[in-house]
Amino acid sequence: MPLPAAIAADRDWWRHAVVYQIYPRSFADSNGDGVGDINGIRSRLPYLASLGVDAIWINPWYPSPMEDAGYDVSDYRAIEPVFGTMADAEALVAEAHDAGIRVILDIVPNHTSDQHRWFRAALAAGPGSPERDRYIFREGRGPHGDEPPNDWRSEFGGPAWTRVTEADGRPGQWYLRLFAPGQPDVNWNHPDVRAEFAETLRFWFDRGIDGFRIDVAHGLVKDADLRDIAGLPFPLPDDTPDGVEHPHWDQPGVHEIFREWRAIADSYAEPKAFCGEIWVGRAHRLTAYLRPDELHTAFNFNFLTCPWLAGPLREVITSTLDAHASVGAPPTWVLGNHDVCRPASRYARPQEQIDPGFPNLQHYLGLPSDLAVGRRRARAAALLSLALPGGAYIYEGEEFGLPEVEDIPMEARQDPTVAGTGGAEIGRDGCRVPVPWTTGGDSFGFSPDGAAAPWLPQPSDWGTYSAQAAEADPDSSLALYRRALALRSRIPALGDGTLAWVDAGPDAVAFTRDPGFGCWVNLGAEPLPLPAGARVLLASDDLADGAVPTDTAVWVELA
Repeated sequence: MPLPAAIAADRDWWRHAVVYQIYPRSFADSNGDGVGDINGIRSRLPYLASLGVDAIWINPWYPSPMEDAGYDVSDYRAIEPVFGTMADAEALVAEAHDAGIRVILDIVPNHTSDQHRWFRAALAAGPGSPERDRYIFREGRGPHGDEPPNDWRSEFGGPAWTRVTEADGRPGQWYLRLFAPGQPDVNWNHPDVRAEFAETLRFWFDRGIDGFRIDVAHGLVKDADLRDIAGLPFPLPDDTPDGVEHPHWDQPGVHEIFREWRAIADSYAEPKAFCGEIWVGRAHRLTAYLRPDELHTAFNFNFLTCPWLAGPLREVITSTLDAHASVGAPPTWVLGNHDVCRPASRYARPQEQIDPGFPNLQHYLGLPSDLAVGRRRARAAALLSLALPGGAYIYEGEEFGLPEVEDIPMEARQDPTVAGTGGAEIGRDGCRVPVPWTTGGDSFGFSPDGAAAPWLPQPSDWGTYSAQAAEADPDSSLALYRRALALRSRIPALGDGTLAWVDAGPDAVAFTRDPGFGCWVNLGAEPLPLPAGARVLLASDDLADGAVPTDTAVWVELA
C-alpha cells in the first residue's frame, strides 16, 4: 500500500511530526451504540486534516474483553467488533494517507488478555508445560503455596500475582500480572513471544501502518530470579549507582528486543517509526532506548509532569534536549494523554503544590482549582510545546481546552484502578469522557441523536467546549491550535533542530530558533517585554501594551 507522494517524500517525518492521539472509544460513534469506532474516526478525518496534524495515533483497536479499555488484547492481528472490521481499518488507513495523515497504532507487548489463545492453553496444560512457559507462572510462597511468589505490586492496586485453580480443582500456581488480573505478563525470554510480536509488526506494516506506540515499553523484561523489590523506589533516584536495577522496570534486556524491532521497521522501503511509553525518570535511562538502532522516539513524561513554573520548565527542557542530542534522537513534547489529568485541570491548581511524580486527578482533588487560569495556561503550554525542537503530541480534545471531568459517579467509573483499590482511587476515566462535537444533541455530537448513552457520562455543559462552539469563536483554543499548526508547517525554524536560550528574567521561558524565530512565555505576575523589533506571529492571549501578560506565550519573528 504505497504512500501518496505528498507524504512519502518526508522520510524523517517522525523527527518533527505533530501526532494527534485518538482514544477510539471516546472520539466519534458512527453506529449509535455509545462507543466510538473506526468509521467514526473516518468521519472526522476532514476535521483532522483541517487541524493540521501530521499523524494520528490510535489506542488499541484489537479484540479485547475490555478489562482495561483494550489494553488486554486477545488477538493482535484482528479488529475488535465494537470498533468495526478489518475492511473499515484498511479504509481508514487509505483515507488518512490520502488526507496527508500517517497512522500509528498502539501495541501492547508486556501482557495479553487472559482470553488470548496462549493463556487459555496455558491454563489447560497445567504446571511445567511449554504453554505456561510463554507467561510467568510460579509456585507460591508459604507452606501451602498460598502466598504470592514475591512482593511485587500491581499498578492497579494489590499484589501483582493471581493464583489459578488447576484442572483438578486444587489451588495451583500464580501468574504475574503487573496490571489487572485479566492482563497476564508474557515471558519475553521465550522465542514464541518474540516471533509472535515480530509477525504482528509485519502484519500491520504490510497494511500501511506507519508506526507503533509501544505500551509499557520499559516493562517487558523481568529479573531472572524475580527478586523482591524490598522497598526499592521507581523511578530510581538520580544518584542510583550503576548496576542497581529495578527487578521489573527498565531491565537492560529490553534493549535487545527493540533492536530486533528496529531492524524490522528499517526493512521497509517506506519509513516506519516507534514511540515508546517509557516511564523511567532519569534522562540517560530514557535516551538509552533511543540509540540509533533502537526506538525512534519516546514520550517525554518529564515535560508532561512538570509544573507550570519557569525554573522547572527550563530545567526539564534543557535536560531533555541535552540527553536526546547525545544519541541523535528528536524529543517529543506531550501535555496529556488517556492516562493523566487533562492539562487545563492540572494547570488550574496551585503549581507550587503539585507533585510532578503524580499526574493523575487523584493527587489534585484536595487542591483549589481555577479552571479559567488552567485553560489560559494550557493555551500557553500548547504554543510552548509546538515551538520546541522535535515532535509533539495532542490528545483528543486538548485543542478544545477540555477539562478533566472530576465528578463522574463512582458507579459509572470503568477504570480497573477503581476496583483494584477498592474505590480508594478514582482512576483515569475523567480524561476519557467522549468528545463533544456539537453544542447540543443527546451526546453533543459524539453519537447520532437517539443512540445509546455514551459509555461514560458527559457533563451537562459539555457542549460549551465543543468543536461547534469553538468554530464560532475566532479566539477559541481550536482557532489557536489551527493557526499554530499552520505556522509550524511554514516556518523553517520549527520542527526538528535546536534552540538558544534567552535570559528574559526568572519568571520567563524564552528562546530563539534559527532562522529568525522566537518564543517568549511569561509565567510571572508582571508583563514581560518582547525584544526590540520583534513582530508578533501568534499569541496565546491578548498582549498588554505590546508586552506579554501572565500565563501567555508569544511567537515572534525576530528582526
